[in-house]
Amino acid sequence: MQNNFHSGFVAILGRPNVGKSTFLNRVVGQKIAIMSDKAQTTRNKIQGIYTEDDAQIVFIDTPGIHKPHSRLGDFMVESALSTLNEVDAVLFMVNATQKRGRGDDFIIERLRNVKKPIYLVINKIDQIHPDKLLQIMDDYRNTLDYAEVFPISALEGNNCPELIESLVNTLPEGPQYYPADQITDHPERFIAGELIREKVLELTREEVPHSVAVVVDRIHREDDEKVLVQATIVVERNSQKGIIIGKGGKMLKQIGVKARKDIELMLGDKVYLELWVKVQPNWKDRQVDLQALGYKQDDY
Repeated sequence: MQNNFHSGFVAILGRPNVGKSTFLNRVVGQKIAIMSDKAQTTRNKIQGIYTEDDAQIVFIDTPGIHKPHSRLGDFMVESALSTLNEVDAVLFMVNATQKRGRGDDFIIERLRNVKKPIYLVINKIDQIHPDKLLQIMDDYRNTLDYAEVFPISALEGNNCPELIESLVNTLPEGPQYYPADQITDHPERFIAGELIREKVLELTREEVPHSVAVVVDRIHREDDEKVLVQATIVVERNSQKGIIIGKGGKMLKQIGVKARKDIELMLGDKVYLELWVKVQPNWKDRQVDLQALGYKQDDY
């Protein structure tokens, strides 16, 4: 271990759509968490790794806390809350464009029992007038004993370096858990599946709700210049399958083109992407289907 090397684990907690994934991607410098303006995009806890010469922060991007309406929803909320006993600090992220609501108050109540430093991170300050920021800070100021309050824009990068510097100074001396060039502990197969799911959400918009899962069946290096990725998009109804495939297969082709570009950036190689669509009724409420699709609470 280097002298004065600081390291630790930091959870990013907040309601859906406050910008947790955008912040994580900003910090590690590469897309590892999918982004969407739809709520409940992140389903698994995604670890992003930030490393500099004298420190390493392992960020855990948790699913947005919401009132669950299915077994999948239960999994997401329990997955988010379970991180609180595992970390060295917590970033409680709120959306500057939304008033404090019951979801925020629910998180605050859970955080009252956390003995680690809690940072209030007010995201999306680029979307509000500066005068409104003072009102937001006053509204949250007495809800918890925050270590610090950071107004940021994860999209623009405002105050993100300052937040990182503060975290580094807060974390204890410790080992470097991961190699300096590693930005996540998730395998390529998982991230490829998430990138495909992001494009489904982006292109189908309100037509297909969050009844979509993606299983990467195979990643195979064909030669020195090309990687074959085969994946199945799982939906709950035939009507959703029709929307994702589109007339003459047009929508599925668009999804494939956009996802392939992101997967190529991740792998650093040319990618040949093959996609299929499969109907699996009520998969979000069937424990056996959730486990088969990778939502295993025991992993956490």
